[in-house]
Amino acid sequence: MAMMDFSLPFIRTLAFALPPEDAHNLTLALLPLVPRTQAVADDPVLKTTLWNRIFPNPIGLAAGFDKNAAVIAPMLNLGFGFVEVGTVTPRPQMGNPKPRVFRNHQHHAIINRMGFPNGGVNVFKENLEKFLDQRPRPPGLVGINIGMNKGQSDPAKDYMLLVQALGPFADYLTVNISSPNTPGLRDLQEPDTFKELIGKILHERGRSCGMAPPPLLVKLAPDLPDDQLQTLARVAVDSHVDGLILTNTTLDRPDHLPESFAREKGGLSGQILHKKSTRAIALAYSATNGTLPIIGAGGVHDADSAYDKIKAGASLVQLYSALAFKGPGVVKEIKSGLIERLQADGYSHVGEAVGADHR
Repeated sequence: MAMMDFSLPFIRTLAFALPPEDAHNLTLALLPLVPRTQAVADDPVLKTTLWNRIFPNPIGLAAGFDKNAAVIAPMLNLGFGFVEVGTVTPRPQMGNPKPRVFRNHQHHAIINRMGFPNGGVNVFKENLEKFLDQRPRPPGLVGINIGMNKGQSDPAKDYMLLVQALGPFADYLTVNISSPNTPGLRDLQEPDTFKELIGKILHERGRSCGMAPPPLLVKLAPDLPDDQLQTLARVAVDSHVDGLILTNTTLDRPDHLPESFAREKGGLSGQILHKKSTRAIALAYSATNGTLPIIGAGGVHDADSAYDKIKAGASLVQLYSALAFKGPGVVKEIKSGLIERLQADGYSHVGEAVGADHR
């Protein structure tokens, strides 16, 4: 019997024949079987130092792809400078009823109403420790995205538990208060509520993560009014948050989307989100005079969209939907295109381009 070719193009071809969530689960199952390729060192022009951590390049995998920290090494081997795993919750949960993921190929758009399905903190921690014990480990850093269980009446408890359990293992932590698919979660973006919650989480980080605690980031929604987004950015600075991730998925439904797709409930992601998320980056960067590091997410699908976010004020960027529509080669394509754009604009290092639109 011939051995099956578990190459990345094979996985992608197989996945496109399946419903979106089935395709994703198949990809997660097959990724560990893909033969490892010799990692090519990134051009030094892309090396980014942030929070005293060195990112080989500024292109990361957004949270949501690897909810249980099961495929960190295969994803880093694709050439990402960092991967963000999760969202993880303290207790396992099934998430919302299926079907809950919908894709539109014409617009390279995805709607999901997953609701944080994951195996819980114990499964997540076991997988994470297996990765950390690997030798050699692929280059790149690992962020951990934490969320609350559905129905939790005291969100701070869940976030504090996760900081305690996972903080010591993280290169950075992301507090997810912006998914539209967990009831009440986005209410945590009200400035007074935000300040109180973040204060408790930061206190727990200081208590449980020793002398070198991981940077704490907060992921916000793209649907906030401009003034609220800018207020939250300033509150984040005042509260000593280490950075923002801008943005999560949107509840918007642009007019040009097919009605059959647009009527599905959930968060919209993909190329269609690029301008809105980039605008949020620019607003937050302006509100904080560039003092608060930003990871740009939402609609990154090529070198231009990544560069737009960097010039708007993002020090790092993340993608997810682009993997589904363009395949793993998009990572290499973005990195090489980014180098070309930096050179064309006379920059010797990607950090010089951060916030260029504001100068």
